[in-house]
Amino acid sequence: MQGDAAPPPERLAPKYDAGFRAHNTNVYPERPDRCYLGYLDGGMMVLDIADRSRPAMISRWANSPPYNGFTHTALPLFARGLLVVSDESVQDHGADWPKLVWLLDARDERHLVSIATLPAPPVDAFKQKGGRFGAHNLHENPPVPGAWRSEDVVLGTFFNAGVRAYDVRDPYSPREIAHFVPPAPAGSPVGAAQLNDVFVDDRGIVFTVDRHAGGLYVLEMNL
Repeated sequence: MQGDAAPPPERLAPKYDAGFRAHNTNVYPERPDRCYLGYLDGGMMVLDIADRSRPAMISRWANSPPYNGFTHTALPLFARGLLVVSDESVQDHGADWPKLVWLLDARDERHLVSIATLPAPPVDAFKQKGGRFGAHNLHENPPVPGAWRSEDVVLGTFFNAGVRAYDVRDPYSPREIAHFVPPAPAGSPVGAAQLNDVFVDDRGIVFTVDRHAGGLYVLEMNL
């Protein structure tokens, strides 16, 4: 931008560059001076927003290349010193696979280290099932009344592979503990479910929504 003293970001090779822009931002009362930012193919950034007129980058973590990136959400687990970071699948039939959910050691916020990925849904079962297949949204532990919050269980949506819950108590060996994959909804333009977002309330009720035609699914979580 004209008049901006900061240099433009170094862009990726065209194969990996589907856009640099803010996609998902999170600020929590535990750290009101921090913003956790998903910046698509710019990766994930931790920003110092103590002076909100002059945000400053503390660290940036990116997996692209060699992965296909498109960083969507950064969810801090403050008591654990972890960050949960999701990619977003943006191409049908797994053309941009793998799109994963990563666990980062964030004890030193200036030096983020990838330590694991959440177990991926079975590729052969879903890659050609229709529409997108891969990670997308997370339940983001919203700091609001009525929302469920956990630092031991992470829920995320995977488009045609449904919504899935993971036990991350051992961050070096996370494991899947539940999933829900609905049948293809009537009127779906891709012939498969495309679960897009997930929210869990303080009763453990899971709300997940289809991107196209399936509407809202309401699930009871019993972990």
